[in-house]
Amino acid sequence: MNRRITTVALGLVLICLTTTACGTITGGAVGAGAGAAIGSGTHYGAKKGALVGGGAGAATGAVYDLLHGGY
Repeated sequence: MNRRITTVALGLVLICLTTTACGTITGGAVGAGAGAAIGSGTHYGAKKGALVGGGAGAATGAVYDLLHGGY
């Protein structure tokens, strides 16, 4: 019984990961570009801005895809 629950849980996690992959990649790319531009413009540093923007964009893209059906 315990193995069946684990298998179902892992299957649901894989489905969620597959559903959110497109938004995560797109959000990360857009966020990294925007973060680099903002970081460069504010003298914070383009590399640091790209890292922060990429992480925030990827998280936002994943949440958006989860809430809007992944398309």
